[in-house]
Amino acid sequence: MRWFRELFAGVFRKPHEAILKNRELFADFDQSRPLSHYDFVVFDTELTGLNKRKDEIISIGAVKIRNLHLELSSAFHELIRPAKLDSTDSTLIHRITPDQLRDAREAAEVLPDFIDFCGNALLVGHFVGIDMFFLNKACKKALGGYIQNPSVDTMRLARGYIEGQRSFDYGHTDQSVSYRLEDLTERFNLPRFKPHDALEDAMQTAYLFLYLIKKMKKGGIQTLKQLYQAGRIWHLM
Repeated sequence: MRWFRELFAGVFRKPHEAILKNRELFADFDQSRPLSHYDFVVFDTELTGLNKRKDEIISIGAVKIRNLHLELSSAFHELIRPAKLDSTDSTLIHRITPDQLRDAREAAEVLPDFIDFCGNALLVGHFVGIDMFFLNKACKKALGGYIQNPSVDTMRLARGYIEGQRSFDYGHTDQSVSYRLEDLTERFNLPRFKPHDALEDAMQTAYLFLYLIKKMKKGGIQTLKQLYQAGRIWHLM
């Protein structure tokens, strides 16, 4: 069967040079340093849909944060040609049409450039698990391996920060709070960017990330390890 042959080939193929270099960068990763000592790449993807078996990435947008400052001069934004150039329900959301994707590069060409752009930075996203799943799915298929950059989820950081400001008993949360990127942007009065565009959503997430980092640093969170534990730490404050 075709799917079995593709899986078999993906398991035993030699990883792309970009994957091998990426593995070396994170062979001995240290979480104990101050947050300002890390680089971050805030990214977002647009997809053909959310079906984890058949859908694909069609756009990646990303911006860099160094020394906890957004580098507006450094950005990554690429369309990716999927296997099938068909309109889907998601086309109505992100408005990326098959005609726009027809001349785009394939994942095997774009992903090495994105991995190089990320370098040794941590990846930041909103509900980042979705983006990481499709990114790693594409990397495995096109490059023969997964990327090793650790990721940070601004949704989880926002939940830790908001719940830490409240006086709930352990295990209770305010179900009325929305953690959608648009709603958090309004809640914290952050600059607004056009939604459902990978680069603009990355910018939106970057502003949210820097806002939350600033607030959490005031609460005593200084290292990356503490940031990963932010939800629990802020709840106990």
